[in-house]
Amino acid sequence: MSYTEEIYARVVEQNPGEPEFHQAVKEVLDTLKLVIDANEEEYRKLGILERLVEPERIISFRVPWVDDQGKVQINKGYRVQFNSAIGPYKGGLRFHPSVNQSILKFLGFEQVFKNSLTGLPIGGGKGGSNFDPKGKSDREVMAFCQSFMTELHKYIGADQDVPAGDIGVGGREIGYMYGQYKRLTGLYEGVLTGKGLTWGGSLVRTQATGYGLIYILNEMLKEAGKALEGQTVVISGSGNVAIYAAEKAEELGAKVVAMSDSNGYVYDPEGIKLDVVKDIKEVKRGRIKEYAERVDSAVYTEGKGIWTVKCDIALPCATQNELNLEDAKALVANGCFAVAEGANMPTTREATDFIQEQGLMFMPGKASNAGGVATSALEMSQNSARLSWSFEEVDAKLKGIMADIYAKVSDAAKRYGVEGNFVAGANIAGFEKVVDAMKAQGLV
Repeated sequence: MSYTEEIYARVVEQNPGEPEFHQAVKEVLDTLKLVIDANEEEYRKLGILERLVEPERIISFRVPWVDDQGKVQINKGYRVQFNSAIGPYKGGLRFHPSVNQSILKFLGFEQVFKNSLTGLPIGGGKGGSNFDPKGKSDREVMAFCQSFMTELHKYIGADQDVPAGDIGVGGREIGYMYGQYKRLTGLYEGVLTGKGLTWGGSLVRTQATGYGLIYILNEMLKEAGKALEGQTVVISGSGNVAIYAAEKAEELGAKVVAMSDSNGYVYDPEGIKLDVVKDIKEVKRGRIKEYAERVDSAVYTEGKGIWTVKCDIALPCATQNELNLEDAKALVANGCFAVAEGANMPTTREATDFIQEQGLMFMPGKASNAGGVATSALEMSQNSARLSWSFEEVDAKLKGIMADIYAKVSDAAKRYGVEGNFVAGANIAGFEKVVDAMKAQGLV
């Protein structure tokens, strides 16, 4: 049994009932086998993989709060501090009923490689709660956020662990948590990113993940001799990532024809009208089906099925494992030639393998989804220097970071004889930097 196989077996044995974490570790270890085999004796001696797959720290706590009916509610809270070899832990907080330790460990593990790829000094972490902000009043959300931060503040700090937002955690939630952190510690520091522009936030942060996805997609297409202009695009989701990926794709001449939410999807052959989507999602916090009620050319379909819509480029931007093998087959049958992940691990392993076997270009989320955390790190830099950069400055830095990520990923794949395999390239490029730091810092 090889070293990577031993470590995967160990992960499954020691972390029962955590399928998402197992999936993330297996995908990474399988693609790192090329590197590991070449350095197996050294890595075994140093216990590199054993340390890499084990979080440095997991904090789990209860979150009591009172709802509008005066009833006490209890949720679970977590922070997974996975790896700090190259900088403070950095990764979002997710508030969603599906949140559990397995999902947060998978996200934190992925974050280690993603953050490494940005070239910025940030380690990997993730956190959140099974609290659902949907349908809650502002007062209830504030009560929960303040209780959550009352416990979390003991373990975070500007040079220790800097959370951001994720699913269910937007500007409102970040504001409530930051206010409580400041109240408890007396510190006005860059401990959370995604803050409001008037109190330490960065321009472009809202758009960053979606814009970054399109910037790296564009680099991938350019190297293949293609262009985004004139292509038909399908984007799952209708949150920040999906909306701003659609905005930048349309700006660069593509036509986005479908978007979705957890209830269903809309198809608009004339091209999605983003002003309508933004009003529904960002202003009214409504459901995507309302788009079809407001736009005559659109059709709404309940349930899954967005990947059956004919397209040239598919951008899964909703949640993990949303694009399965049957979806991948539908994309291939309809002539899709490129898939780039806007969400974290939205494509199942079987679907990813099939897409690559069929010769489609495929960019994994740890590379293509890195724009959000990159801009979060730029927000940290502005906070540390007490500066505020213009939209154009931040956007230019983001564009440069995503182009650099593509270059690293493509180069790593070529160096190890798997040119065009960006899954392997992303894992290898991210791994190399983290392992160099781990080796230099001794047994920690």
